[in-house]
Amino acid sequence: MMQPNQPILIVGAGLVGTLWAIFLARRGYEVQVYERRSDMREAGIAGGRSINLAMSHRGWRALEKAGIKDTIASAAIPMYGRMMHNTSGELTFQAYGKEGQAIYSVSRGGLNLELLRLAECFPNVTLHFDQRCRRIDLERNEAHFVHTHTGAETALQAPLIFGADGAFSAVRSALQKTTGFNYSQQYLEYGYKELNIPPQPDGSHRMDKNALHIWPRGNFMLIALPNVDGSFTGTLFLPYAGSAHSFEALSTEAQQRAFFEREFPDVLPLMPDFADDFQQNPTGALVTIRCSPWHYRQRVLLLGDAAHAIVPFYGQGMNAGFEDCTLLDALIDQYNGDWPQIIENFNQTRIPDANAIADLALQNFVEMRDLVSDSQFLLRKKIEQHLAEQYPDRFLPAYSMVTFSHLPYRAALAEVHAQDRLFEQILALPDIEHNWQHNPALKDLALQG
Repeated sequence: MMQPNQPILIVGAGLVGTLWAIFLARRGYEVQVYERRSDMREAGIAGGRSINLAMSHRGWRALEKAGIKDTIASAAIPMYGRMMHNTSGELTFQAYGKEGQAIYSVSRGGLNLELLRLAECFPNVTLHFDQRCRRIDLERNEAHFVHTHTGAETALQAPLIFGADGAFSAVRSALQKTTGFNYSQQYLEYGYKELNIPPQPDGSHRMDKNALHIWPRGNFMLIALPNVDGSFTGTLFLPYAGSAHSFEALSTEAQQRAFFEREFPDVLPLMPDFADDFQQNPTGALVTIRCSPWHYRQRVLLLGDAAHAIVPFYGQGMNAGFEDCTLLDALIDQYNGDWPQIIENFNQTRIPDANAIADLALQNFVEMRDLVSDSQFLLRKKIEQHLAEQYPDRFLPAYSMVTFSHLPYRAALAEVHAQDRLFEQILALPDIEHNWQHNPALKDLALQG
């Protein structure tokens, strides 16, 4: 059991690690946080490597429970739906939920900076930077670090170690060497490239700032999310190789510019630094990681991307990691601080949800890339909204279950499958495209479903 003078160790000072440090500090625990990177408050935020975050209900709930929601909300921009751009520059808006419901664009780096600042306000939190985790001694519950600049080595023994060190976690690497640990990683054959859209000279946004902008093009797409400084962070998702529409095929500036002039003609004039961004910003990878169990003998526990990295197409990576913190915090009360029971319960209940949101994120990539401009898909969305308004106690769109509720992800995945079956029948009804609002068969199917 925990002793009052024993520190809890968190490996990783990213979004989940710093938020979890705040949760623990508010409960009076002594917390030591070790991070491989330099202190971003001094070194600055590395550009060209991120996809803006979409904060939804699960993330806000965690920040509210940690007592820091209002601080973060001042730098968030509401996005009420998707704004689709076709090759002619025509726009189509698709609301995310009911009137007033929104997801919120948040800068990953800016949010991390604020969480670090808030964590260090607690006297029982100590942050250590430039500390690479070299190994974890699982038998002794001891972490070994080496300073990335001086080479100095540090060993810290702790009764509890939390691995919040991302998709390529050093803590998970130690668990992978143990008997009975299951692990898989799945890379998409797509990479992503960050491209900046600066603000107007007066500081205003060049496009509607209250929407997530999407340029769907079949097997590739561009998205853009607004920032508080008037800019947009654009992200191009493209196959690595294998077609004319791939990073491999766009090796020169002339090829890159011609590609954008053909596929994204309305956005290219908004990117004065297009050539430099495309050439200099790295091409990121998209990986899904699944593993189990997430703990070793109820003493070492994985959180966030270290346990369940997912692709970004449902906007739930950060939200799922923050929800880890919310659920663990509730279990502290449920089990009165009995950490072996807390960790065992979390491991048993959370892994199915993590696998479900991983599946949903992969499915939503196809939706965003291929379907948002499809007439049948758009009709389905209209009918979904109609059913949600007519039968609010019986029908909730799957997207709303994931984004605007706190229902388990596995329940949302089951609902996706059920609604897919329902809409196969609805869209097969005679003349449904022109008479869906008053079609009696639609009402019958909806009530049966």
